[in-house]
Amino acid sequence: MAIAMAIRSFLFLLLLFFSSLNPILSLYEDQVGLMDWHQQFIGKVKQAVFHTQKTGRKRVVVSTEENVIASLDLRHGEIFWRHVLATNDVIDGIDIAIGKYVITLSSGGSILRAWNLPDGQMVWESSLQGPKHSKSLLLVLTNLKVDKDNVVIVFTNGRLHAVSSIDGEVLWKKDFEAESLDVQQVIQPPGSDLVYVVGFAASSQFEMYQINARNGELLKHESAAFSGGFLGEVSLVSSETLVALDSTGSILLTISSHNGKISFQQTPISNLVGDSLGPAVITPSSVTGIFSLKVNAITIFIRVIGEGKLEVLEKTNLKTAVSDALSISEGKQAFALIQHAGSEIHLTVKPADDWDGNLLKESIKMDRQRGLVHKVFINNYIRTDRSYGFRVLIVMEDHSLLLLQQGEIVWSREDGLASIIDVTTSELPVEKDGVSVAKVEHNLFEWLKGHMLKLKGTLMLASPEDMAAIQSMRLKSSEKSKMTRDHNGFRKLLIVLTRAGKLFALHTGDGRIVWSHLLQSLHKPQACQHLIGLNLYQWQVPHHHAMDENPSVLVVGRCGPSLDAPGVLSFVDTYTGKELSSLSLAHSVAQVIPLPYTDSTEQRLHLLIDADQHAHLYPKTPEAIGIFQREFSNIYWYSVEDDNGIIKGYALKSKCTSEVADEFCFDSRELWSVVFPSESEKIIATVTRKLNEVVHTQAKVIADQDVMYKYLSRNLLFVATAAPKASGEIGSVTPEESWLVAYLIDTVTGRILHRVTHHGSQGPVHAVFSENWVVYHYFNLRAHRYEMSVIEIYDQSRADDKDVWKLVLGKHNLTSPISSYSRPEVITKSQSYFFTHSLKSIAVTSTAKGITSKQLLIGTIGDQVLALDKRFLDPRRSVNPTQAEKEEGIIPLTDSLPIIPQSYVTHALRVEGLQGIVTVPAKLESTTLVFAHGVDLFFTQLAPSRTYDSLTEDFSYALLLITIVALVAAIFVTWILSERKELQEKWR
Repeated sequence: MAIAMAIRSFLFLLLLFFSSLNPILSLYEDQVGLMDWHQQFIGKVKQAVFHTQKTGRKRVVVSTEENVIASLDLRHGEIFWRHVLATNDVIDGIDIAIGKYVITLSSGGSILRAWNLPDGQMVWESSLQGPKHSKSLLLVLTNLKVDKDNVVIVFTNGRLHAVSSIDGEVLWKKDFEAESLDVQQVIQPPGSDLVYVVGFAASSQFEMYQINARNGELLKHESAAFSGGFLGEVSLVSSETLVALDSTGSILLTISSHNGKISFQQTPISNLVGDSLGPAVITPSSVTGIFSLKVNAITIFIRVIGEGKLEVLEKTNLKTAVSDALSISEGKQAFALIQHAGSEIHLTVKPADDWDGNLLKESIKMDRQRGLVHKVFINNYIRTDRSYGFRVLIVMEDHSLLLLQQGEIVWSREDGLASIIDVTTSELPVEKDGVSVAKVEHNLFEWLKGHMLKLKGTLMLASPEDMAAIQSMRLKSSEKSKMTRDHNGFRKLLIVLTRAGKLFALHTGDGRIVWSHLLQSLHKPQACQHLIGLNLYQWQVPHHHAMDENPSVLVVGRCGPSLDAPGVLSFVDTYTGKELSSLSLAHSVAQVIPLPYTDSTEQRLHLLIDADQHAHLYPKTPEAIGIFQREFSNIYWYSVEDDNGIIKGYALKSKCTSEVADEFCFDSRELWSVVFPSESEKIIATVTRKLNEVVHTQAKVIADQDVMYKYLSRNLLFVATAAPKASGEIGSVTPEESWLVAYLIDTVTGRILHRVTHHGSQGPVHAVFSENWVVYHYFNLRAHRYEMSVIEIYDQSRADDKDVWKLVLGKHNLTSPISSYSRPEVITKSQSYFFTHSLKSIAVTSTAKGITSKQLLIGTIGDQVLALDKRFLDPRRSVNPTQAEKEEGIIPLTDSLPIIPQSYVTHALRVEGLQGIVTVPAKLESTTLVFAHGVDLFFTQLAPSRTYDSLTEDFSYALLLITIVALVAAIFVTWILSERKELQEKWR
């Protein structure tokens, strides 16, 4: 009896012990950073203003192409504060006023804001309107003060505004209503109360307006005609001289204004360059008296002397970048010049009035993977010997930001990662014998100290220093940063491609950059003039048992904006980042189709479809063509023409009939087309299943032991169309004029399997397709709320096979081939729910075997990622589910989807500018890896059904062993004591 009681006590304690190991949805403070990481960026800098006049923190305020305004620490490059504006609120200009406000002009010059310089809080906002659309210009008049207030001059929408920098009040405004007037510059001569507005009218008339900056009064208007017309923009050389190009780009015009008269001086470009092989471009600069021209690869620096006379200062064929002028003392300016020479860049700071005199000359070694210098910003400081020192901020071709000072790179920021356009993954190498880097406990004292710290953390007795020590121990013991595979598949490489055409490999353990590679072959002018349309595909994925080859990825680009522009390919090793090879194609690339076939080296076959719907097979090898010929009749694809409202399906026909024989080129034939009438429907979204998605079973057992069979087809396409009037912004149409139609289309036959209309609804539509269901999000105008709808499609041809025991025993032939040409017997189930948030992106979790329940990952308008259980979007939900349905897990029906605060995957963090969510299965079935990217990056591990197949990473096996030993000892002690007690009772 005593032994039984002891065993029950042991089992109870053991059960209690393991029940405490169940994972929870929320995180403790010391768990942050163990399973996730978050990185903040700003993007490619396009404007920068230094603020270093006062003592204290030195900073630079920047605006970027990702619509970010940020204040950076000049010592370390860290972000003091930043704001990410909306995508339609593009920043046109920034400056600093009265030493404490950051002034920004955005939304095409319609919105002027002031931000507090120390903390980034918005101080005021002004809306500026005008009679017509025009160029936007911002000018802060530092030498014109009205009651200690800097006046901000803004030209926008055909109107000149003067705005107070203290409260944003418009002091005066002046219209420039001439429809043909194209204003180019707003100029303030140093120390003057005048403002000059210059521009072109009717492309051949030069106009100049002189305005009193204090009250907006027009003082003078001058104009002069030039029969050759003007090309591009005008560049300011001095307060009285401007330069421009004629309409042919072959003549340089020097425009001068003296005594109220405008004069033109013409200089052929050939006189400056010699035999020029192309049109010239004026490089924008603000250096007084000096400007530069670029003609092909040659850069010419020219000084304007006297009345329009030109003096060539220097010609160079080195890649060159020039900064704006910096005022270093009264009446004295300097500027920075950077030139590339092999693996170095030469930095020169010159005074504006003495080309041959250098204030600074340095050479800095530069990583070739950063490319060319695109922008230069200069700032000065006073050294201890009272001489001038200079710090230079440079923006590289790969969008990175660097600070140069005293011949060294002080800091760098990899801000190219703020513009990721495609993501894939790669496995790490297998850990070989003898190279294990697993760490062990050093001694008993360290082991006991670690467990005491963990105990203090559990009892909430730990000090901040103890919490930091616990976090450090966890990070060291997790082994998450090793460069080898782990048995759970958590450690991988994220291969990301940025808009700059650079590849990065990020380690999923801590987000560090393992390698980066700027695709130089794609950036060479002879290979590709205007590289756009980049995409990333897995090219070679060797199995772990055949590791002779490293994995590699394929980067596909297009050399121009049109679909018929020639394509370019690059093949990159994912372990080293080395470019294996590159190809400049003779044909265009309109579509890339990864085929489900590989050759003996595990290279995946790809079809590249050109603009004429010819199919080109890669890799171009005899083995690949042999594999392809065997599957020739089973290859289908489709194209979507959004603008025309047409979806077409294609199949292969025969080898290309062209003058040049190419056995890897094939003609196509059109099989079907679906045309949506333009007067009633416009395609706004299409989505299909992931090619690598794993489905665990085709059968779904429902209440009362009934079985439904999922209609699983990789050829299903979801299409959403909207009324043409409803394709604009939400609320731009009435509910009666708006409707949304959802289709499920078989892309082999073009057959429409399902169609549903949502009256009074409009886009934008965000959708995700997984297994046999699709979830899509849109706006309901009648209810004034967002909605999410779900459609599930089932195969009715197996409706008679409902015996669960046959399914369990494997007597149903679920793998029998199904042809798309046999008319499918399908049924659909659908349901709609209200949802609180607007969406930016939507994805679904994916696991190795597809067993774990699904969660929707919703990128909200607040730049967070919300995990929503798919069970909430079950179309079979009802108000009063039966007992059998409750046992199945059906949730009672509500009109809205719940938002549980603990379900935010990103916790309290924000992924600013969220663009996409990528899910990657781990080897551990319960876990999926989630990567969200935008201006920021966020990575975490997610267990939709909790970690039912593993223990937590910090599980203490030693503590478990001690507990078991203690319990076993307790059993024996209890047994001995009970035996003694029974013996004593018997002797009584």
